Amino acid sequence: MAIDWENYQAQDLYDELIRPSGRARKSAQKMCRYLSKLSDEEIAERKTASELAIKSMGITFTVYTEEEGSIDRVWPFDPVPRIIEKQEWITIDKGLKQRVKALNHFIHDIYHKQNIIKDGILPKELLIDSKNFKEQCIGVNPAFSVWAHICGSDLVRDKDGQVYVLEDNLRVPSGVSYMLENRHVMKRVFPDIFEDYNILPVNEYSLQLYETLASLSPRKVNEPSIVVLTPGIYNSAYFEHSYLAQQIGAELVEGSDLIVDSDDCVYMKTIDGLTRVDVVYRRIDDEFLDPEVFNEDSVLGVPGLMRAWKKGKVALANAPGAGVADDKVIYAFVPKMIQYYLNEEAILPNVPTYVCHYKEDRDYVLEHIHELVVKPANESGGYGMMIGPHSSKAEQQKFKRLIKKDPRNYIAQPMLTLSTTPTLIGNNVEPRHLDLRPFILSANKTYVTTGGLTRVAMRKGSIVVNSSQGGGSKDTWIVDMEGS
Repeated sequence: MAIDWENYQAQDLYDELIRPSGRARKSAQKMCRYLSKLSDEEIAERKTASELAIKSMGITFTVYTEEEGSIDRVWPFDPVPRIIEKQEWITIDKGLKQRVKALNHFIHDIYHKQNIIKDGILPKELLIDSKNFKEQCIGVNPAFSVWAHICGSDLVRDKDGQVYVLEDNLRVPSGVSYMLENRHVMKRVFPDIFEDYNILPVNEYSLQLYETLASLSPRKVNEPSIVVLTPGIYNSAYFEHSYLAQQIGAELVEGSDLIVDSDDCVYMKTIDGLTRVDVVYRRIDDEFLDPEVFNEDSVLGVPGLMRAWKKGKVALANAPGAGVADDKVIYAFVPKMIQYYLNEEAILPNVPTYVCHYKEDRDYVLEHIHELVVKPANESGGYGMMIGPHSSKAEQQKFKRLIKKDPRNYIAQPMLTLSTTPTLIGNNVEPRHLDLRPFILSANKTYVTTGGLTRVAMRKGSIVVNSSQGGGSKDTWIVDMEGS
């Protein structure tokens, strides 16, 4: 028995691979034919092979529970790829570059002249009440005036087929290692299908990341010293930290491995003595980065690191303070930023957003809370939010109280009917909702990954795609149909 495409029902939703008529989209036809020829035994073998590949490659992530503490889990992977045509991706690529350029302009402006506030585009009180605005960063001039060197913007597609930006992640965005490893797994498990497609590569990312970080070096040397600063093995993204360090030839360090000397330079402790560090790719939140400046109890960071950065003796990526733009309230203003800083219309639209700071928006949200998705300004991973249509009366009342108590901390959006894609459930395929996180690198050049991390909600009907809450992932193919 092969996969039964005739009974695949995406209902009235936009499906990434299957048209409403039930026929495969042009880009997916070869893939669907290939899968339909596999027997139940062959499907089970491929699925087992992918699971074994993930285990042998050591691809894991960490979740935390009150009952069991931290648990390492094997990365959840679905072997049916998500396919996007190159022609559509060209527009997405342009839209992401435009968006990140405006965001970097915004961050630099906020820590300097604050013209966007003076000109009445962004209310001053939203900045003052932002927990990610760091006064310690005012007046700093990072290389190329770029603050968010690595950005992961989450994209979704609604039932109308339109791509929207759901949020921007500019502090310490994670997931790119899983994007790279998903491709390796697919090539090991389905090597023959790659012969039928011209799929744009993703393996250039490691070189692009190295070039981005190296360009930030305050010393003009051929091989700057780069380190990846991790909180340690118990961090949920530790696999990624170690993976990326290995990929770009950087040292993986913890805060205790670094020291800021009397010359305000950063050094790494080695068995041969101290070695100067030029660039720190930090995977630690601002608050824990430097106990002299932020959380004085932090043992994860490096005393004096901010001083070294301010004096131009070391580069930090992402720059401290970049999180001011990683705020769901600030997100609502990005289309205006694009117009203000670039004098352009946004190529990729935002999801319509109600900012509870404004009374008119707040009143609408309180009245229609059962219809909306309510999100706190600075939570991530799908935590702290309420999905109105799936919520109880008690939850709605709880969020009404939270909004009234701290309106600045909440936004609300209509519940999008996220697109679906065929996902292997048992030996057959069923539609599951998904999103996409491409990664954008910015310094002297800007790169966008050809695709990104597709996250899929493995639970039927769920729109929560985060791996910590039961989500999985897929390989993302950007396909050149002219070359296939």
